Amino acid sequence: MEFNKNKKLFNDKFFGQIHRKIYRKKRDIVYDKNFNLKIGKHFSGSSPPEIFVGRYNYPLVNAGILSPNFFENTEELSMPEIWHKKNFSIGEILTKRNELIYSRFKTEIKKTNRFTKLMQEISMAYKPVSTEFFLKQIPKKKLEINKFSPIIANQAPLESARLQENPKIKAKVDYLVSDTENKAVDSIIELYKNNIPISNLNKILSAGLLGLKTQRKLVPTRWSITAVDDTISKNLLKKIRLYPEINDILVFNSEYNGNHYEILLLPEKFSFEVIEAEIKFFGGGFENINFWQDHEFFYDRKNYANEVVGAYYANRLALCEYLEKIKRQATALFLREINNYYAPLGVGILRETCRDAFSKNPEKFDNLEDASEVIQSRLVLNINLFREKSVILKEYRKQVRLDEWL
Repeated sequence: MEFNKNKKLFNDKFFGQIHRKIYRKKRDIVYDKNFNLKIGKHFSGSSPPEIFVGRYNYPLVNAGILSPNFFENTEELSMPEIWHKKNFSIGEILTKRNELIYSRFKTEIKKTNRFTKLMQEISMAYKPVSTEFFLKQIPKKKLEINKFSPIIANQAPLESARLQENPKIKAKVDYLVSDTENKAVDSIIELYKNNIPISNLNKILSAGLLGLKTQRKLVPTRWSITAVDDTISKNLLKKIRLYPEINDILVFNSEYNGNHYEILLLPEKFSFEVIEAEIKFFGGGFENINFWQDHEFFYDRKNYANEVVGAYYANRLALCEYLEKIKRQATALFLREINNYYAPLGVGILRETCRDAFSKNPEKFDNLEDASEVIQSRLVLNINLFREKSVILKEYRKQVRLDEWL
């Protein structure tokens, strides 16, 4: 393995400090500090609003509502957009997630009952909704961490529940939920154009509130997150592929909670690749580095990104939003170094990290070598490890372009 020798990270003493820090954080935040929450079988609180639909045993799944047992503005317990904006640490996010109680029930994805109706009303709201819950048993104080979906804590079967106020629902959401002759894809795009946050779109789709009447069903949360990112970016790409190419080589970067992104845009037709490298530390050194990558060329990807999975679509959405904003197309390479990311927080924070990168002025270069040198100055790993794996860099400028003949 090759590493950037100038990084202090690869000092043996520092390695040991990192290892102890990770262990201490896991122990104190995940297992001790967060679990002081006192929960009974009966409580009232403001749902952020948030729902969760599981995917195990599909189509018979667990679904439910997440709510704290207190009343206030609770959106920051739920939304990656807010977590990133307020720069919450991993520990702060885990603490906030542990304040939520997951009141769940089992249901068929196409069946509607009193619990699914309540869940759907909450998912449509754009403000916290005061709700009263009665549980069958005291919630299990267990924090479930999954890198694909929101962190779930304090689970218990739901006995009954009722709203204590009318949910506040955007007019466009109410209209499209009522429109049972509009396809889900079209509704997602229209809601996005009306500035409905991605987190809210995920919940509305997951609750089975979009699409043709005969096709509506609950969508597991993990699937709905990817579906929304994929649907919106594909729609944006219809226009992006018709735009002129960028003129310069551009570099963007951003970092949040152990996720470092270097994004390289090249003046070529649209193509997209993500390469992720997870650096694993143990004791006084490192043991190994895991790589994942997926890519697509000019036309739509036909199969699922099985290595990078949900992050691939979250990254692509952030890219497409930027390209649509500047009315250009480009070949894009996303390099992600994962370092000290000891508790995955879902792909939402990765989308926001990339959005943050594109909100900054890009670094401009005339050639790939100069761009690579600047990128290398911020990476832990040697950039050649990424370059050797990249599919689009191998194809870059391989074909002679028409304008080079003129």
